[in-house]
Amino acid sequence: HRRVTGDSRFVLGNMREPICPSGNLVRVASSTNPSPLYGTGLEEFPASNAPVLSGSEGGIFEMSDAPPTQSPRASSDRLRVGVVGCGLMGSGIAEVCARSQLDVIVVESSAAAVSAGSTRIARSVQRGVDRGQIPSAGEVMSFITICDDLGSLEDRTIVIEAIAEDEAAKVALFRKLDGIIQDDSAILASNTSSIPIMKLAGATRRPSHVMGIHFFNPVPVLSLVELIPSLFTQEEVVSRARAFVEVELGKHAIRCQDRAGFVVNALLIPFILSAIRMLESGFATAADIDRGMVLGCAHPQGPLSLADLVGLDTTKSVADSLWEEFKEPLFACPPLLARMVDAGFLGRKSGRGFYTYDSSTGA
Repeated sequence: HRRVTGDSRFVLGNMREPICPSGNLVRVASSTNPSPLYGTGLEEFPASNAPVLSGSEGGIFEMSDAPPTQSPRASSDRLRVGVVGCGLMGSGIAEVCARSQLDVIVVESSAAAVSAGSTRIARSVQRGVDRGQIPSAGEVMSFITICDDLGSLEDRTIVIEAIAEDEAAKVALFRKLDGIIQDDSAILASNTSSIPIMKLAGATRRPSHVMGIHFFNPVPVLSLVELIPSLFTQEEVVSRARAFVEVELGKHAIRCQDRAGFVVNALLIPFILSAIRMLESGFATAADIDRGMVLGCAHPQGPLSLADLVGLDTTKSVADSLWEEFKEPLFACPPLLARMVDAGFLGRKSGRGFYTYDSSTGA
């Protein structure tokens, strides 16, 4: 039994129930059946006026209808996973772990965030059921517990941070986690897309067990994970992280140096920034820029539509990290991107970016 002190705790499903002294246990019915959306793999974010190829949205990827690989082993003798943050990335990470029958505790910052996160996961899992990728929503969701108490992570063997891309906030969180996690051999990982892992490791007393495990959005769809050890990280820790990603989750891992942007974003962000500069200069419209890459280069989604999906604030944050580290012009944030972020035009999540979206549906 693990200690539970948070006031806001959700168990997604009905197969297990944590001890909850306050009695404030709220269940999310496993039969949740949200209105069907678009079947593109990113139903929460369907673009209304962005050119795409073959209906696939959410990045450069190909959808697979094959069900996820799951281990027949019981979860009791396996990794105990903690996830901090239940936004798009955190909820996706929790879901893929639960699909692989791993026990997951997700921690959010408030009761409202707990409620929003639980709804996000339930909807995503139900979509998997509707597509025949998940046999039982109740079984998957029974492996997930969401609360607002960091202390509930004390018995975890791997904890993945998935909060906002803010270096100061991440450093502060790692310092707290270092004092909470009881197992000295536990892996403390960050899902950061750009912040050097060394800076996070330095905030702990166990830098040899800190590394980056960077998933891609949408996590249940995209199979790539970047593994980023710092100069401190032990090889045994990297090996265990690779086994977690490839054996437990059935995803594909690539190893990256601890440099801002790692592999994918160091290539992708300059591509997106170039498209923004092209739009800013009046060279072409947003639709024509995206259509050119979709129809001319067989990309499933254009760079400006992809930036809206990623979030313009996140795009700017990654660009700023790359610029800070390398000081190369291709990483410099275009003035248009900076102004849009200042104005709150963040893409699909705000209803307006390079395209406009229905705030009630994301379409």
